[in-house]
Amino acid sequence: MKPLSSPRKQSWLGWFYRGILLLGVLILLGRLIELQVIKGSYYKTLANENRIRRVPILAPRGKILAQDGEVLVGNREVERRIVFKPDEGYEKLDNVTDATPDEIIKEPVRYYYLGEKFAHLSGYLGRVNENEIGKVNPDCSQKGPLISENFVGRGGLEEQYECFIAGIDGEELVEVDTAGNKVRTLGRRDPVPGKDLTTNIDIHLQKKVVELMEDKKGSVVISDTEGRILALYSNPSYDPNVFIEGEDSDIEKILSDSDLPLFNRVISGTYPPGSVFKPVVAVAAIAEEAIKPDFIYEDPGVIEVNGFFYTNWYYNMYGASEGAINIERAIARSTDTFFYKTGEFLGIEKLAEWAERFGYGRITGIDLPTEEPGLVPTPDWKERTKGERWFLGNTYHASIGQGDVLTTPLQVNTVTSVIASKGKLCSPRVVNGEVSGIEIDNDKCKDLEIDEIAIETTINGMVAACREGGTGYSFFNFSPISITDDRKAACKTGTAEVFEEGDPHAWFVVFAPVDEPEIVATVMLEHAGEGAIEAAPIAREIFDYWFGDSAQ
Repeated sequence: MKPLSSPRKQSWLGWFYRGILLLGVLILLGRLIELQVIKGSYYKTLANENRIRRVPILAPRGKILAQDGEVLVGNREVERRIVFKPDEGYEKLDNVTDATPDEIIKEPVRYYYLGEKFAHLSGYLGRVNENEIGKVNPDCSQKGPLISENFVGRGGLEEQYECFIAGIDGEELVEVDTAGNKVRTLGRRDPVPGKDLTTNIDIHLQKKVVELMEDKKGSVVISDTEGRILALYSNPSYDPNVFIEGEDSDIEKILSDSDLPLFNRVISGTYPPGSVFKPVVAVAAIAEEAIKPDFIYEDPGVIEVNGFFYTNWYYNMYGASEGAINIERAIARSTDTFFYKTGEFLGIEKLAEWAERFGYGRITGIDLPTEEPGLVPTPDWKERTKGERWFLGNTYHASIGQGDVLTTPLQVNTVTSVIASKGKLCSPRVVNGEVSGIEIDNDKCKDLEIDEIAIETTINGMVAACREGGTGYSFFNFSPISITDDRKAACKTGTAEVFEEGDPHAWFVVFAPVDEPEIVATVMLEHAGEGAIEAAPIAREIFDYWFGDSAQ
C-alpha cells in the first residue's frame, strides 16, 4: 500500500501554510500601523468631533443711524434653546419653555424700527442660500465663509455695505456626553460686532414724506446741493422685518405682489421725464448759442412737419397760443412749441451731449445697489437698436423729455441740483462717509463750468414757473418765514405721456431758496395725471414743513 504523500510534499505544504500565516500577520500589523500611526490623528479628531460641538456665536450687525443719531435699523436680543444631538450636530429652538440655563443662548436679531418707511433705503436680510454656504465674500474675506445660520444683506444699505455692517462670528467649543448632554465649555472666541453706519437721512423729513405719499404709487427724493440724500421713499413699500420673523406666506405675499413693493422706483424706475427735462435743453441752447438769452418766439400753438402735428399743451387745452414769448416765459409756461424749435436749432447730437453732461443716461453713483442708467436717445442708438433713421419729429419729442428719453427720479433730482448749484454735479450719497469712517472716492462735486448766463436765465424761468401764472402755481405764494426776497423757490412741472393705457406720469421738481438752496426735491407719481395738480401739492407740503420747522 502506497503512502498518501511523500515527505517532500508534506514539507512544501508546511512552508505554504506558514507563509499564509505570516502574510496575514503582516497585513494585520500594517493595518494596525495605519490606524495607530498614519491615520491616528484623523480618527482621534473624528472621535473628538463626535463628542465636541462647534457652536457659532452670531455677531450683531452694525446699526444704521439717521444724521442726528436716531437708530433706524438695529438689533434685538432674543433667547433660544440649543439642543445637542447624541450623534452629531445640534439644533436651535425658539421655544425656551422648560429649558435649563445651560440650554439657553442669546442671539442678535435684526430689527427695522421704521419698517416700510425706510425699506428701500435699508434693504432687508435674507438667510444664505445653498449656493452661498461655505463661500467667502472676496470683498470681506476676513469674515470667513458663510454658514447656514448667517443672514446677508439684500438690497439697500444692508447689501451695499455688507462688509462694513456685518460682524465676524465667534465660536464656542462644547463637550457633550453620549446622550448629547452638555458636559462643559472647552473654549470660546467672542464675536466682533459690525460697524455702525450714519446716514444723511433726516428722520423727521423722511416720516413726513411717507405720510404725504400714503396710497400713492411713485417716489420722492430730497437732497441738498452737495448730493446728501435727506429723504428717499418709494411707494408701495414693504416691511423688512417680515423677512426676519415673518411666516413664509407673508414673504411670498411681498414677492408676488403685482405692485412690486421691493422695487425701488427712485433709483431703478425709468420713466419719460416730460417737461422737467426742459431746463437742460434751455441751458444747452444758450450755452451753444443755438439761441440768444433774449430770443423771442411767436408761438403758433401747433407745428406741422410732413403731415405730423406737434402741439403745445395750451393749444390742446384751450385752442390758443402763448403769443410772443422768451425762454424764461417758455420755461414758466412749459411751452412745447418753443422747445420743439429750440431742440431743432440745437440739434439732437448737442442735446444728447448736454443731457449726458448733466447726468442723464448714466448712473449717478449713489451708494445703493440696482441703480438704472436711463436712456438719452441718439440717431446712432436708434439705428443700432431699431434699425430706423432719425427724424426731426424724434428731436422734437426728445426736446420735451418724451419719445425714447428715460430717466430715474434720482437722475432728475441730481440734474435739478446741478441747476440749483449753478453748475455743480455731485454724486448723491445716503451714507455720511466722514462720520461713518468710510472712504468714498466719488462723493466729490465736479464743476461743469456751465455758462453763467445760461444757468441764470434757466433759473429765472423756473422761478417764474413758481409764481402766479406759471405752471407750478401751487408754489406761487410760497413764503417761508426765513425767506423774505422774491426768489423764494424755483420749480418745474412735468406731465409725461406714456405709450400705454393709463394717465400720464406726474412730475414736480423744486429747490429753495434760490440764491442759497437748502434742499432740492423731486416728486414723481405714476399714472397720476398732471404734475401741477398731483405732484406739486405734495412738494409744497414738504417745503412748508421743512422751512416752517427750520424757521422756528
